[in-house]
Formats: sequence, C-alpha cells, structure tokens
Amino acid sequence: MRNMSRTPVPRPIKLLPPELRDQIAAGEVVERPAGVLKELLENSLDAGADELIVTLEEAGQGFLSVRDNGQGIAGEELELAVTSHATSKIHSLGDLFQVTGYGFRGEALPSIGSVSRLRVSSAPAGAEARFIELAYGRISAAGPAVLAGGTLVEVRDLFANVPARLKFLKSAATEFKRCQEVFVRLALARLEAGFLLMAGGREVWRFLPGESLAQRLGRIWPPQVTAELYPFRLERGDLSVFGLTSHPRSAQAGGGRMLFYVNERAVNDRLLLSACREAYKGRLLAREYPQTALFLRLPPAEVDVNVHPAKNEVRFRDERAVFSLVLRALRDALESCLPAFSPPGPEEALPKATFSEAGFSEAASARPPGFWGEADKTALSLLPQLPAARPEGAPLYYSEAEEPAEAAPLFVRESEAAYSAAPPPEEAAAMPDGLRYLGQVAETYLIILRGRDLLLLDQHAAHERVLMHRFSREAAGGSQLLALPLELRLHKAEAERLQSIRAELGALGFVLSEPSDALLRVNGIPALLESGAAKEFLRAALGGKEQNLQYLLVMLACKGAVKAGQRLSRDEAHGLIRQWLDTPEREFCPHGRPAVLAWSEAELEKMFKRRT
Repeated sequence: MRNMSRTPVPRPIKLLPPELRDQIAAGEVVERPAGVLKELLENSLDAGADELIVTLEEAGQGFLSVRDNGQGIAGEELELAVTSHATSKIHSLGDLFQVTGYGFRGEALPSIGSVSRLRVSSAPAGAEARFIELAYGRISAAGPAVLAGGTLVEVRDLFANVPARLKFLKSAATEFKRCQEVFVRLALARLEAGFLLMAGGREVWRFLPGESLAQRLGRIWPPQVTAELYPFRLERGDLSVFGLTSHPRSAQAGGGRMLFYVNERAVNDRLLLSACREAYKGRLLAREYPQTALFLRLPPAEVDVNVHPAKNEVRFRDERAVFSLVLRALRDALESCLPAFSPPGPEEALPKATFSEAGFSEAASARPPGFWGEADKTALSLLPQLPAARPEGAPLYYSEAEEPAEAAPLFVRESEAAYSAAPPPEEAAAMPDGLRYLGQVAETYLIILRGRDLLLLDQHAAHERVLMHRFSREAAGGSQLLALPLELRLHKAEAERLQSIRAELGALGFVLSEPSDALLRVNGIPALLESGAAKEFLRAALGGKEQNLQYLLVMLACKGAVKAGQRLSRDEAHGLIRQWLDTPEREFCPHGRPAVLAWSEAELEKMFKRRT
C-alpha cells in the first residue's frame, strides 16, 4: 500500500551536478523558443551587431539560428562562453549596478546548451573562425569553422531531453507568434540595426537599418492605428522619455500594443503602465487601452535590471520622478492631438471642428442666467420632471409650432428659423459666434452647426464633464440642508465602508449623522443633487470598491447629470452648450466616452458618396 505519511525522509545535502544546475537555470531564462531567441538576439546586439538574421523551423523548437555581424568570440573563449556564470560584461559588484548591456548573467548559452543540441561558430575580425558544439550540456565537438565574420548560433531539438518541458509548450502557431513578438520588440528598440526573420523558407519580417520608429510601427500595426500616432519627448535633468502614442479614438480592448522600454530594454513595468493609464484617464473607458511605444532613458545607476532572471522587469531608484516625467510627456502629446475648439471668424475657411482645453473662456457674466448658470445651481433639479422617452408612434421630428404637448419625438427641431441663412437675433445672443443650435436627436444628442461643419453633442456626457469640473473646482458646490433627513438602512459591510469614505463624502457636500442601529440619517446633500439622485449615489458609493475622491466625483457627476432621453428646451440646450464650451477636457466624459462627434462638409460629402 502506498505510504501516505507526510513525515519528510531525511536526505543528505549535496551539490547539484553541473548539468542539473544548468537545466534549473534554463527553466528560469529559457521557458520556450521565444526565450532562446531573446537571449541570442540580445547577445548579438551586445556584440555590436547591426545586421541580424533569424531562421526558425517548427516554431523554433526543431531549429533556431541567429546570425550576426558583431565582433565575435575569440576561439580560446568559446568554451568559457558555454560555461555557467562566464561573461564579458560584469567584472565587479559595482558593474552589477551599472549595467549597460542586455545579457550579463552568463547563463544564456550554457542554459540553452543544457536542453538542446547547440553549436556556436564565431569569427572575430582578423582571426580564424572556430566552433564548439554541446549535446544537452556536454561538449561534443570543437574546431575550425567556415564563417566570414561575426557569430552564428544554431539550436536544434530544444527540450528533447526534458519531455516534461515539451508538454508545457503551446501549439506551433502560438510559439511562433511569441517568437515574432520578441523579434519585433527588439527591432523597435534598435532602429540603427537591420533585422530579418525567416521561417519555413520564407521571409516573415524585414526591418531595414536606419528606419524611423513610425516606419517600423507602420509595418506591424494597422494603418488605422499608425495614422493617428503622435510623438512625445520630454527631458528633465538626466531623465528623458520619448516615443509615439495613439489618439484616444484608436483605443483597443487589450494592452498588447503598450510597449515600454528602459534604456532600450523591453520591459513589463507596472509603474510605466500606471503612468500611461493615468495620462489617458478620462479619455478612455476602463476596459480600453491606448497604443504606445515608450522609451525611457536614465543613468544605469538609477535603475536595477537585475530583479528578474529573464531581465524583463526593472526597479527605479526614484519612482516618483519617472512617473511624473512619463505622465507629463503623454499628457502633452494628447493635448497636441486634441487642439482647441474655436468658432470660425467671418473671413476664415472652415476646417474640421476639434477640441481641447483652450477656447471659449467667456466670462460667467456673459452666460445666460438660469439653467446651469452660476446664479442658479439648483435649476438642475427641474430636469427629472421632463419626459424621459419618445412615446410609441410619436413623429420622427417636428417644429416648435407643430409640437404636440404629449409627444417626445426622436428629432426636435429648434425652430424653422434655424435653417435660414442667418440665425434669429435671440439665437445669436444665446450662442457664441459661428455656432448654431438646431435641435435634439433621440432626446440625447444636441445638433450644432459650426460654420458648415456638423457636431453631435451627447448631452449626458457633456453635462457629466461640466459637473465633474465644477465639483473638482468648488468642492461639489456646497451643501443643501434637508428639512426631512434621508434615511438609509446599512448593511454591516456598508457601515464599514462608510467609515473609510466619510471624509470624502463630507467634501462632496453630504452631511451625515453617526449611524444608529444600522440606520444612517442624511441631513444635507450636495447642492447640485436632488434627493433621489443623492440617495442613489450613496447606495452606489457605499457598495463600491473604489475609495478615492476622484472616483466619487465621477460617480456624483454621473448621478447629477441630465440623462439620455430627457427633452431639453432651447434655453436649456444653449445653457448646457455654453457651459460645456467653458469646461477643460470637454471632448470626453469622466468615464472616457466621447462627448462630441464632428464631421466636416467634405467628410459628409464623402459619406454620401458625393466625392471620393
């Protein structure tokens, strides 16, 4: 019967055999063919190569080779090159904290050789070419070789001596894809070098030496992405960051096109990822990701690259400085690709409407009083009384003169005069020069003309951004005390959550009593919320996971904003549009959804196939 005892059997301590040590090291740095390719390419680049040729068969498991024109390995050093912990890049402890190359651990070749049949041929300048072969960790042959210069490394039958490793490899297509990813990421880092990848006798990738980053990205990313990449560059002292990043509207569902490099080393770094996500915050949905190729350069002593065996993670000495630099650089790039929204002058040609923080900073005194104006913040409470949906069978659109009292149509035309050559006097007074409000679509989208351009403004998204800015600037606009307090019965988890966010809720304008017998009394609410929305907000906040004030402000803005499906009068629409124009970061709602869409006359003609 099988012994099920968990009592450990005493065993003597022994030194591991060299072959086993190399196989353990191989498990850390060589998990699959892509890992082998990465180590070999990095060795070639460290040797000064600017021409690298990769050949793969059977996704690299059957055969993988890297040929370069680097400085080569002297014949008498070939045996050392395949010995563990032998390297030309580290000679002292100080060197370990001043790493300037890719490979420095001295484990790659012996680790690869322990799980494959490895042949290394090299010809330093002015010296005879020689080779050395390993068969699963043991030297099997050595001697003269035929090679014009540089180094050629050939790997055959990877993991054939460790079948357990083979079981963990994915399909050939998946492993080949991972090899391509490694190849491409290094090609993006070293633009001065030429790279060629061959597989199955065909050319898969070729990057010419001296190409720009945009040219190389143009080979691997689709045109709809690369057409909207924007450069960024920023330096602070001995820190610098540069690269290309995408327009928010080119966002994708995954982070596969967020590429980060530190001193030309491809890394997976949470700090850089966080800075990038923060730069796009409010411009993307939570599940969306930008496309970014970001290169950070800093003194070697300021970064530790020795925190992971595969050398794909780093640690910064001054994380705050790095985060701030990357965040500022990306924000500047985004502001450059979202230029100012401004109405056309009387003699100005009419370009496509675009948006940013600049433009339309009119004084508050010029705004119409009342709805959403500074003089009447409580007018928002009137909005929930408006119709919320189009009744069944209601007409598609109508003019104000034809408006049936009970109908809520899909399209509301502001007035017949809106289609005349000149706006009526009252409209010119209510809207900035060059803009004309036409009406509402589906009680959700406001139709605006900017010269001969057409704009659709999402009323909920626009008002969310207006409220978010006001809350951030004015501490939620103060409190309004309630004659009859709201009462909420709290779950134990909600009561605990309340203690952690009580200060934030107070900053937003909530006046809360101490819960008694799990009953919370709300004596005051933010001035811009009506009671029902305030109660709904509190339930959501007390049941949520986020604890920072920014999240609560976003939620508060969402609850307080005019909803999709609510009918707005002309004055209400004008008030919203003017306040939106005076709001920074207006082109997106706080959740990252677009607040406005724009079409130029030329784009409309193209959509209707009036022109190609």
